[in-house]
Amino acid sequence: MACLGREANVKRGFAIRPRGRWDTASAVDRVLLDAEDRHRRRIRLKGEGGTDFLLDLDEAVALRDGDGIVLDDGTTVLVTGQPEPLLQLRARTPLDMVRLAWHLGNRHTGLQIDGDKIFIRQDHVLEEMARLLGATVARVEAPFDPEAIAPSHGGHGHDHGS
Repeated sequence: MACLGREANVKRGFAIRPRGRWDTASAVDRVLLDAEDRHRRRIRLKGEGGTDFLLDLDEAVALRDGDGIVLDDGTTVLVTGQPEPLLQLRARTPLDMVRLAWHLGNRHTGLQIDGDKIFIRQDHVLEEMARLLGATVARVEAPFDPEAIAPSHGGHGHDHGS
């Protein structure tokens, strides 16, 4: 999938239209990518309808399910999140939800918050931890849109012990 060379006949994707801010019906094609493949700056992609293009952004971005990649010919390709094996976690109370999110964050786990649910990639250790914290756990297949990483201002800030 990845090829960094630039061929004369290959279109270039140079900008992103955020989901919800453009008409997805106007997309000329779509690319199906998992969460890891959606965090890119530069990659050669081919849409399901055959659109061949080079994503060529100034800096790496986390593409979201529903974003559009603007091509140099003025058309837009829809980004679709590929379903992945996830755990859907629900807590009993808002405080339990905060506690669960804190424990997951303390383990540097990518997570997606959707209303009263937290989604993480399937992991048997984290699944057991969530159950011990009183969470309801369900295995699901869905696109994964983890929260963006907060900007860092210096060091890591806490010790994990040794």
